[in-house]
Amino acid sequence: MYLIDRLLGLFSTDIGIDLGTANTLVCVRGKGIVLMEPSFVAVKKGTTKVLKNGNAVGQVAKDMAGKAPANIEVIRPMKNGVIANFDITEKMLRYFINRVQNHRWLYRPRLVIAVPHGITDVEKRAVYASADRAGARKVYLIDEPKAAAIGAGMPVTEPMGNMVVDIGGGTTEVAVISLGGIVTSQSLRIAGDKMDEAIIQHMKRTYNMDIGYPTAEQIKIKIGSAFPLEQELQMEAKGRDFITGLPRREVISSEEIREALREPVNVIIEAIRLTLEQTPPELAADIFDRGMVLTGGGALLRSIDKAISRETGLQVSIADDPISCVARGTGVVLDDLSRMSGVLESSDTEY
Repeated sequence: MYLIDRLLGLFSTDIGIDLGTANTLVCVRGKGIVLMEPSFVAVKKGTTKVLKNGNAVGQVAKDMAGKAPANIEVIRPMKNGVIANFDITEKMLRYFINRVQNHRWLYRPRLVIAVPHGITDVEKRAVYASADRAGARKVYLIDEPKAAAIGAGMPVTEPMGNMVVDIGGGTTEVAVISLGGIVTSQSLRIAGDKMDEAIIQHMKRTYNMDIGYPTAEQIKIKIGSAFPLEQELQMEAKGRDFITGLPRREVISSEEIREALREPVNVIIEAIRLTLEQTPPELAADIFDRGMVLTGGGALLRSIDKAISRETGLQVSIADDPISCVARGTGVVLDDLSRMSGVLESSDTEY
């Protein structure tokens, strides 16, 4: 079986996938990251028929969000890091696999898929089933914090404490890793999406103005922060007045958005504290010496490293290109599946 698998591997494309709530990144063995698209799918309302001849997936679908007519539904099939819509997730996976497989689709690929550490067995089975129906020959799962740490270049297989905080769109994963295993961890369903929700609620309470998630995300990116800035920022936000129902605009500041983000940021910091409290003393000493690494899109929130460092007293660094760390980690695993098998979980079936 091993020899057959190796021979098939010569003719197929082994693929690593960061199947995220906000974005899906695809890594191909030997090529690195070849695709990064928003995790959005546009369908005809009431059906699972993907629009534009099956191509309304990713950025094409995201561009329709909040702007589509009543007969079109824009779906985010992943919620809080797990599958919320099985059929649409399968179609999204198949679309991305087809894009990177090209003419090699005759030979079904092996997939390494990153999933939150805290997901249930039922949620894991949904990932296996979706990947199988999307065309996988063999499916491996890897915990997101492990993949993030590997992608950030941390020595996770060594006997030392490696602390990683992966702040994605739907989940935040906090973990201490040693000898290839997760020693202690916290998995929160509070991350970038909750930050966007906090901004939406702030605009409602403060300005009686309704904004959509795309606008909230842009506010977070342009002026969001977790710690006072040397030079505070401003921007113009546009939305709909709750009272008149008419379009309007407001000039908002980074100070008020920082206050709006305080609750989700504090929940993340509290999870980091709890993880540190549960860490064995020898590993805690390593973390004190080496600090922790932030990965995921949430690591790009301005000065979040300073906010965490102030509350924990530890050195906090942001990984290079933090959004791609999980996908890069799956790529490292793909390059040597036999050596890295200890960090993986797989289904019993090869198709």
